[in-house]
Amino acid sequence: MSTQNQNDQQLADRIEALVRDVPDYPTPGVVFKDITPLLADAAAFDATIKAMAHAIPGPIDLVAGMEARGFIVAAPVAQELGAGFIPIRKAGKLPGPVARREYELEYGAAAVEVHPFTVPAGSRVLVVDDVLATGGTALATIELLQECGAEVVGLSFLMDLTFLPGRERLAGYPVNALLNVG
Repeated sequence: MSTQNQNDQQLADRIEALVRDVPDYPTPGVVFKDITPLLADAAAFDATIKAMAHAIPGPIDLVAGMEARGFIVAAPVAQELGAGFIPIRKAGKLPGPVARREYELEYGAAAVEVHPFTVPAGSRVLVVDDVLATGGTALATIELLQECGAEVVGLSFLMDLTFLPGRERLAGYPVNALLNVG
């Protein structure tokens, strides 16, 4: 195994040890992935941010993070890359004008919004979030950014819940996850 692969596996093992499973939260049958122990470990969080930042080749102009836990990882990824940070918010959270993209959830519909004036046409954007699950929010975010004229160059996740179809829904885009959860 190469040194880089060993380092990647060591980081994945460290993340797995720090992320806490919370059964039946927020609803019965769901296992919530609590990242707060990882956030509290300065060295592990720093290594995580660096790995997420450099997983997709640059240059990167902007890093988009999805509300809410995506903000926690995307903002320091942007700082690591020397890029701007774009918050992708739930509907109704940003003062206008906004660009909006609606999408379907397993249990209804939702929408994400962004200030379009913060996304210059032609910007190369990295989309960052903590967990890739079904891919619905990530796909809506991609479409929203493209509508604003940006080029989405890849997606970087802390964890990929591989038993869900998220990666399939994002086919055609470079997707990286530090930890695959099966």
